[in-house]
Amino acid sequence: MTGPVTTVVLAKAPVPGRVKTRLCPPATPELAAAIASAALLDTLDAAAGVAGDTVVALTGDRAAAVGAADLAAALDGLAVVAQRGEGLAARIAAAHADAAALHPGRPTLQVGMDTPQATAELLSHCADRLAEPGVDAVLGPAADGGWWVLGLRDPLAAAALHGVPMSTAETGDRTLDALRAAGLRVVLAEPLTDVDTAAEAVAVAAQVPGSRFARAVAELRLRCPEVSV
Repeated sequence: MTGPVTTVVLAKAPVPGRVKTRLCPPATPELAAAIASAALLDTLDAAAGVAGDTVVALTGDRAAAVGAADLAAALDGLAVVAQRGEGLAARIAAAHADAAALHPGRPTLQVGMDTPQATAELLSHCADRLAEPGVDAVLGPAADGGWWVLGLRDPLAAAALHGVPMSTAETGDRTLDALRAAGLRVVLAEPLTDVDTAAEAVAVAAQVPGSRFARAVAELRLRCPEVSV
């Protein structure tokens, strides 16, 4: 049986105009933020189903977020740390380091808030892979060329990401190269689609019927019937 891991959720407060801006148009900033809020809450639920603890590395104004009360309730009792560092790669490395400081000796499994279809079962499977002999890291490719999950047996190994360009079509490959160059033995997790566009939101919502995310996307389709996969 896999031992406990620290699941790190890297998140941005779902404030209108600050999140999911590529959904606009057709979405309004408020509706885009509602979709982001739903995705974050579903992700936190999934993280709660993984053996161990959850650490949320958060940036942005929680009080101004869509669904602020629900977010506050979801974060209650969780360790929340501020994102720190210049650039996304630095913030990712810092989040792993902060999680290690809070829960020494545990591996870390980091996800964002763009893959609400990542279930507790899928995350737990990633944790299981990380516990296998001869595995130092788990990396989940994303359809856009990035990645959606990073598991590390040694959280401080996230320092290898410094210098890796983020949010590009080569980020996944460059991250894999950087991890291997640091001497890590990497296995790949199931690829998933990051939600950035309206079409991607509709496609992912179809995978998680009944979820908060699916309900938020249904509202988008109701207001913007031209949206399709």
